[in-house]
Amino acid sequence: MKATWNGTVIAQSDNTVVVEGNHYFPADSVKADYLRPSDTHSACPWKGTASYHTLEVDGKRNPDAAWYYPQPKDAAKEIKARVAFWKGVEITAD
Repeated sequence: MKATWNGTVIAQSDNTVVVEGNHYFPADSVKADYLRPSDTHSACPWKGTASYHTLEVDGKRNPDAAWYYPQPKDAAKEIKARVAFWKGVEITAD
């Protein structure tokens, strides 16, 4: 699978985990150069607390377009060390 935003591949992996329709990419398959820290957090009753990154590609920013669960609850342990995307990030098969 491939995650693309602003014409640039942000992540690519044959090993994504799909939860609630979202592809979670292994953290080491995400190009960290495009991630910027965010102070945003959200809570899910069964996954835990999510943290976010803003994407920045060629000077354009997409706030909080990537998220991950630093310490997911046991029910969501398969997404530990994985990143998912939204807000216009296209997820396509390679």
